[in-house]
Amino acid sequence: MNQAPESEPDFCSAKGCRADAAWQVLWNNPRIHTPDRRKVWLACDDHKGSLETFLGARGFLIETIPHGAP
Repeated sequence: MNQAPESEPDFCSAKGCRADAAWQVLWNNPRIHTPDRRKVWLACDDHKGSLETFLGARGFLIETIPHGAP
């Protein structure tokens, strides 16, 4: 009997982090993406601020929402 494989949990996008994602950091690079395009980095509570700071310094940060939010 075939069973569907269990999906892996969503992990933080910070380098080397394997914590469960709690946040979606939405961004785009206006030089290469259309204004409505949203790229997503996942973040744990510990890395949320550093990922937002990194993207914000480049003018890429759009918003941060809870992971799993519609």
